This record gives sequence, C-alpha cells and structure tokens, in this order.
Amino acid sequence: MLSRSAVRCSSQASLPRPRLPLRDIQKRQPLQPRRCERHNSSHSSYSRAEPVRLQWPGQWTSKGPAKRTSCRRMSMNASVSTAAAEAPLRPSMVASTATTAGGAATVALLLAPMVSELDRMAPRVDIHGSQVRVLETPTEFYETLKDMIRSAKRRIFLSTLYIGTKEAELVAVLQEAMRANPNLKLHILTDALRGTRESPAKPSSATLLAPLVAEFGADRVDVRMYHTPNLTGLRKKYIPKRINEGWGLQHMKLYGVDDAILLSGANLSNDYFTNRQDRYHVFDSPELTETYWRMQKSVASLSFRIDPSATDPSGFTMAWPASNAAPSPLKAPKAFVAQATGVLRELMLSSNATASPLLAEKVDGHGGADTSVYVLAQMTQLLKPDTSTERPAMTHVLQTLAAPQYANTASWTFTAGYFNPAPSLTKLLLAAAPTKNNVVITASPQANGFYGSAGVSSLLPDAYTFLAHRFLKAVQAQKRGDAITLKEWRKGTVGTPGGWTYHAKGLWVTIPSVASLTVVGSSNYTKRSYSLDLEANALVVTRNAALQQRLADEQAWLQTHATAVTRDDFAKPDRRVRLHVRLAMWIVQAVGGQL
Repeated sequence: MLSRSAVRCSSQASLPRPRLPLRDIQKRQPLQPRRCERHNSSHSSYSRAEPVRLQWPGQWTSKGPAKRTSCRRMSMNASVSTAAAEAPLRPSMVASTATTAGGAATVALLLAPMVSELDRMAPRVDIHGSQVRVLETPTEFYETLKDMIRSAKRRIFLSTLYIGTKEAELVAVLQEAMRANPNLKLHILTDALRGTRESPAKPSSATLLAPLVAEFGADRVDVRMYHTPNLTGLRKKYIPKRINEGWGLQHMKLYGVDDAILLSGANLSNDYFTNRQDRYHVFDSPELTETYWRMQKSVASLSFRIDPSATDPSGFTMAWPASNAAPSPLKAPKAFVAQATGVLRELMLSSNATASPLLAEKVDGHGGADTSVYVLAQMTQLLKPDTSTERPAMTHVLQTLAAPQYANTASWTFTAGYFNPAPSLTKLLLAAAPTKNNVVITASPQANGFYGSAGVSSLLPDAYTFLAHRFLKAVQAQKRGDAITLKEWRKGTVGTPGGWTYHAKGLWVTIPSVASLTVVGSSNYTKRSYSLDLEANALVVTRNAALQQRLADEQAWLQTHATAVTRDDFAKPDRRVRLHVRLAMWIVQAVGGQL
C-alpha cells in the first residue's frame, strides 16, 4: 500500500509527486503527532513508517520502509492499491467503470484525486446540497440581502470593497433591524482607499456609515476600513486617488447574518442591485458562516476604525485602536505585515481530521453530507511566507483536469468580468481542455464597467478586448479551437436604457454522473488578485443532484446573453486594436486587472 502526501513541509525532502489513479479509498492508519520544526508550534506534523513502492512513467523506487513526514495543514493521506499504482488509467477504463453499480468506481477514479488534495490545502465544511441557494439576478441578490438583515437575531457582518454613497435604503434597513433588536450587533468591513475616496469634498462610504455608530454606539456597531501596507509615505502623499487603489485593496465580499452567509463578487451599491450581473450563493450553515466570520474579524483587527465626528468636515475620523492585532500600516508597514501573518496564518490551515464524505461509496440523500465547501482566501500581501489557499486550489483543480482520465469525461466553464487572468492560470486553462465543451465567458466592451467612462479609464474596455483576442490566439496556437469557446456577454449597452454590465467571476467543473465543482467569491483571478488584494472564495464540490442542476442552470442563464466570438470577429474594423490600446494594456497590467 502507498500513502501520499501531495504537499508537505518544504523542509522535508520528497520525491517528485506522481499523478496516480485512485482505485480504492481506504481507512487511514493513525498518525502520530510530532512537532513541526518549520512551522514551530502553530500546528503538529505527523510521521508514518511504511513500505513504499512507486511506479509511474520514468520513475521507480525500490521496495522497503520509508519514513514520510508532513505538516498537519497538509497531512490528509489517501491510500491506493499497489495494482492501481502500477496500472496507468486510460479514458476507456473510465467509460467502463461509469456503468458499474452506483458508479462507485467512477467516484474513486475521478473525484478522489480532486478532493483528497484539497483536503490538505484548505479548511473544509461538509453540508447537504439543500443548504445552498443559487441566486440569479441583481434584484434577487438585493432583496435576499435585505430579508436576511431584517430577520437577524444576533449578528450582521458585511465585508465589501465599498458601500455606495447613495445607499440610503440599505442603511435604513440596517437601522430598522438594529432598532428592533437591542441584542443585535453590526460589523462592517470595507477598503479604506475606496471607502473614503470622495472625502472630504463629497460623501463617501465612511460618511454614510458613521451615523450608525453615532446612533447605536461602538459596542453594537463596528465599522472598519482596511488600508494596504503597500501605500505609505511619498506614495500615499502624491499618487492620485483612484490610481492609488492599484497598490492593494480589501476586496472580500462576505454578507453574513446569524448562521447564513451570502458569497458573491458584488459590492453594495445600486448598480450591483439593479443592472450589474454577478454571482450569488447563499449557504445556510452555522459552521461555514462562523469560518467566514473569523476571517472578517481577523482582517478587521488589522483595520482602521471609523468614528463619527461632529467637527471633521467629512463627518468621521479614522482611528487605529490600541486593541488592534498589529501596528498601523501607515507607521510601521513591515511590522504590520509580520504581525498580520501571525493573525491570518491559522485561517489558512487545513484542520480536516477525516476524508471528505464525497469519497464514500454512497452519500446519504436524506439529509446527510453530500457537499464539501473548501474555504479559500488569497491574502498574499499580508502573509510572509505566503500560505494563501485560493491560487494553489485553482492550480490543483486545473492540473488535475489535465490528467488523461478526465479527457472524455470532464468539462469546465470559466468567467471573469475583467478578462486579464494571471498568466499561470491561462496556461492551466489551456492545458485542462483536451476535449470539447469548455467555455470562457467575459464582458463585451459594451458590458464593461469602464465603457464610456471619462479619462484614461475609457481605454480599458479596448484593453480587455485585446487580452481576450490574445487568449483566443493562444487557443488556436495550441490547437484547442475545438475544445475552448470564448463568449462575450452583452445585455444592451452601458449607459443607455436597459444596458447592463457584467461582473461575474468563477469556475465550474462538471464530471457527469459523478460530481460538480464551482468556485464562487470575490477573486478576479488576475495577477493583482494573487499578489495585492484580499480575496475570499468558496470551492464547492457536490454529489447532490439538485445542487448540480442548480449549478448547471447558473451557467446556462449566464450564457443567455453570451455570444461566441472568433478571431474573425476581432478582425472587424470596430474591433481592431489601435495604438492607444497599448497604453490601456499597460494600465491594465500595471494595476493588475482593474482600477
């Protein structure tokens, strides 16, 4: 028998990790805790002495005892039979196993390589598929959010890039809930640069929220604004507002009420409530909600507090409480990052003591867990070393899909409103598309949020078009034209009656008769998302047939207004790249995908 630990403490030497098919998932032997020297006392490491025999193309080790040591955060070990290790998996084998009773062999072959590795990477919460609601429209998102707030009993926590300066109705709903329940507490986290951009000349998010603190007191309302440690000194003094946001933002979108959490890429402003298409998933789970609450609370402890002020022209002041977990990023940025790492690192650690229930031969369709939610976060600017989980998880999923056993079974759909995926992600998408039915959805120029805007930002829609065209060229160059379809989403034209913008982002993977996977949350999957911004996401894997259908429906309705485009379309006069687009390209790359 062979035990694999795909990612281990880097202080331990390891053989190159083979991609081996999993035939059976068996009970793991007890692990003996030891101290992990690399990660000190933050968690334990484990060791196991066992015979090891590896065989895969171009690699062989002799039989004999081997001692393997791995960190707890990555220590979920799955066992596979020696026969499986010695026999490479062929697509024809997958087709044949799909017809076996209950498809149990298919689950072992196709799902185990995916979730066993994810178990090592990130915290997991197991739920039933009926605990997930998939919303469709901006209006449904807004109405659901207001209903959640009105029904709040203990807590409301909202994490967003900003709250629109004209969202008086949303603030009124919050006031209504707070007045009706003296035990209710409200926690709001936004970005400091975006949340104060208009001040003091005009109202800002901070201006809108400060009266809540004044009315209900700081013991019931806590408004925090995160400030990047990358923008200090002369940079902060001389770089203009809006442009300065390119140095990093609080970008998480977490909307929690009591024991339910709504994850989205949408901010809290009028366009996201009316005519800006995004994605919205509601999870009714106390454990999952608590996990995201700890994430927001940790970032809030590294953020400025907004206090109401009767004398300041803006109506508020920003204070750095002595109780915060680190010194101010504006005064001691290096010390801030060092202490922030200690605060956030534990949030990234996998604490999964058992294998995912999805690997069982059968899942209970009558209320038992049939869905696993992996809590992902990308907080690179605050983690030294970087132990963020989103990028590794996305990399693992796409690398796994490139394996031969998925060639004729799995397909994916990827979407991003701002089409500027990190170069590594682009390569992974191309490699994970050996067969048909893979789709990329992005905004058309007329559905881009910057379409028709003034100044330099007016160039950005053309820049994103250029990047989409470049992606399509790469698809053709790698002979993936039959496997990947690029679609542009358009519903009217921005700035005209009935015109919408497109802001949806995420990934769907479908393995027919086995499972569905989706990633939903705040990330734009750009270089900026992976290096500068704070992102929160959920990776959902489900064997629940009803939830699988809801995820399929979500892809379908997003594509209702999406049209396939080809290189011929980009050759049309109105789509040709002009010289000024090069400037826009530079801007997009400089700020990592969005302003």
